[in-house]
Amino acid sequence: MDSASHITVSVVIPTRNRPSLVTRAVASALSQTYGAVEVCVVVDGPDDVTISALQQITDRRLQIVRLPQNVGGASARNVGVRNARGRWVAFLDDDDEWLPKKLEKQMMMAVESSYEYPILSSSIIARTPYGEFLWPRKSPSAPLSEYLLARSSWTQGEGVMQTSTLLTKRELLLRVPFQDGLRKHQDWDWLLRSVALPGTGIEFVEEPLAIWNVEEKRATVSTTSDWRYSLEWIRQSRLFVTKRAYSGFVATQLSSQAAEQGSWNAFVPLLREIICEGQPKPIDFCLYFGMWLVPGRTRRWVRSWANRNQLAVANKE
Repeated sequence: MDSASHITVSVVIPTRNRPSLVTRAVASALSQTYGAVEVCVVVDGPDDVTISALQQITDRRLQIVRLPQNVGGASARNVGVRNARGRWVAFLDDDDEWLPKKLEKQMMMAVESSYEYPILSSSIIARTPYGEFLWPRKSPSAPLSEYLLARSSWTQGEGVMQTSTLLTKRELLLRVPFQDGLRKHQDWDWLLRSVALPGTGIEFVEEPLAIWNVEEKRATVSTTSDWRYSLEWIRQSRLFVTKRAYSGFVATQLSSQAAEQGSWNAFVPLLREIICEGQPKPIDFCLYFGMWLVPGRTRRWVRSWANRNQLAVANKE
């Protein structure tokens, strides 16, 4: 097996109309202690301000790919993968940041993995308006759909594999690309389809290696799309999710979206979806009713209060 330090990792960052944020993300990628790095920023559509900001970065490891029109985050990532020169690809959202040893620690694990196509993730520091949290609260487990989509507790952050923590072989990403045109759930969709491929497995670094700036994502497409879009996605993903995961997704994701949008006519149909199409546990019913009856602001405050002493940052240097 090659020494990890000599294997090039391509960092793919899709961006649009966020010049100050993407330059921060690029700086965190170029500041990695792992040396063999190239950074491919895919500017998703006409965006002269972002291009100008990126051109101020003189590091030759930075590659800028300009798209003539907006294609969305999933397709932009696929463009970045095709332009990548490294054997391994890591993803970084333009409003997130990496801690300095992120790639070093993941590549040490990657080259020792027994999987043909390891998918590496790590813990994250979730930075929100309500405080900072160390997520996930438990390491990934099988079945992955239940780990990602179902909960066994009241609070968020139990099972997380956030996009900005992901690293895998470019070969896998060419075989299983992100689903073009998918507006929401892009990381879940790709993970669930990828782990279905023989030879693929999850490797996880327990310490936090990235900062997820949740507060800066709240106005994006992923947070504002209609709940019906998410319902259609989970229905189309039935081959890759268990019935328990199906129930958990409807009980949390769909109910919270519908409640925030004031779609009370969805209350009974979604409850029927949980019961008839899934395999719910008592916690799913509790979460479902909680999403409808407790305002989102109150839930977030309670989560912050319950987890205020949780964050323990491992990398302070």
